[in-house]
Amino acid sequence: MPRKTIKRLMPDHNKIKEHKHLRYLGSRLHDASLWHLNRRSASGAFAVGLFFAWMPVPMQMLLAALFAVFFRVNLPLSVVLVWISNPITMPPMFYGAYLFGASLLGVEKQEFSFEISVQWLLDSVSTIGPPFLTGCLIFGVLSSIVGYAAIRLLWRISVIKELKQRRQERIEREK
Repeated sequence: MPRKTIKRLMPDHNKIKEHKHLRYLGSRLHDASLWHLNRRSASGAFAVGLFFAWMPVPMQMLLAALFAVFFRVNLPLSVVLVWISNPITMPPMFYGAYLFGASLLGVEKQEFSFEISVQWLLDSVSTIGPPFLTGCLIFGVLSSIVGYAAIRLLWRISVIKELKQRRQERIEREK
């Protein structure tokens, strides 16, 4: 069942409650729905985490945590899923988002080279910014929807499989 697998991979909720950057949430972190792992909380966490994985903003994990608290979905899972976009996966993800946004907006794709400077960032916002942000937003929404639906479906299949297995075991015991 997905619950057992996800639960094994999740960090300890007591450590997260005591994290210095999340303390300001106070008693909201003690809401049981943030720590339970069921179909609703897991699928919602996938939606939140996958959405913020595509957002090119600093502190993605903090934003995912805030939205997980707001929507009352599994907090650790929401935060962990943001790491799908990490220093290794970010360049291809964001370049793909730029290409998709450019084709969607009908903007000519521009050649550019990344530089770590404020001037480059300011110059790029007007040229590659709109297609890039459009692509990120659309990919974020789509992956959020697909992640939510996939977890709901996988969870349901898992429950049905487990029920069939229990019925089969009961039938074999009765023989």
